[in-house]
Amino acid sequence: MRIPYYPGCTLKTTAKNFEDSAIAALKVLNVELVELKRWNCCGTVYSLASDDLMHKLAPVRNLIRVREEDGSKVLTLCSMCYNTLKQANLFFREDKEASEKMNEFMYRERDYEGDVEVLHILGFLRDEIGFDQIAKKVKRKLAGLKVAPYYGCLLLRPGEAAIDDPENPSVFEDLFESLGVQTVDFPYRNECCGAYQTVDQVDLVAERTRKMINLARSIGANILATSCPLCQFNLETRQKDVKGKWTDFEEMPVVYFTQILGAALGVGREDLGFELNLFNPSELIYGE
Repeated sequence: MRIPYYPGCTLKTTAKNFEDSAIAALKVLNVELVELKRWNCCGTVYSLASDDLMHKLAPVRNLIRVREEDGSKVLTLCSMCYNTLKQANLFFREDKEASEKMNEFMYRERDYEGDVEVLHILGFLRDEIGFDQIAKKVKRKLAGLKVAPYYGCLLLRPGEAAIDDPENPSVFEDLFESLGVQTVDFPYRNECCGAYQTVDQVDLVAERTRKMINLARSIGANILATSCPLCQFNLETRQKDVKGKWTDFEEMPVVYFTQILGAALGVGREDLGFELNLFNPSELIYGE
């Protein structure tokens, strides 16, 4: 199966291990990601103002790129890219007057008709591959892991863009169960990591990180998995700031779920990018 793929900016830089591990894992599942030839930044954050059409052009322009390549679906990995593309697409479909104006703004582009389906990899694995089929491809038992699944905000809010129940999601847990990986019932799994407060409110984000990691460890987790580069940064890199203030704090690896998926499917270490994680999880994952 081949499917158009929108990477977004961070997966080409600091989250390269997210992209590499996802591509390698999907290859085992007979899925080839076909990167869009002329994608641009999604805009990073979806504009909540209904009359702010200019900030909705960037995500819609990427959906035009999908249609240019005769695609009807586009797959995303980053939670933030998914949310921005998904919400812009829904807005375009629901507001005819605004959609006409947006097409007029982009007069050098082909008109967009709102006819692309935006998918997140987790929903794709659940709905189009099937966790039962993934279970059949497992090659390595990761018995040493106890994962705290972390959804964050943008996979679950707002409800119309959510990939799962916003209050009681299970797609992460169901995926890990199919891999034979233990999870914990993590109460903070759909809480905000602090997001862009990390730029000028480091202490605030460090405090949230401390509470989340401490709670995860107290209920038995030894690793935390996410699908958002910003969440991954806040929950892993900010542990250095936590350690600077609370010297008895015990650090925990924070990985992209695709790194665990890839390891379970037998993907080689060279494609999982553990060296890019601040706390290399190889010992936990491989029991070495």
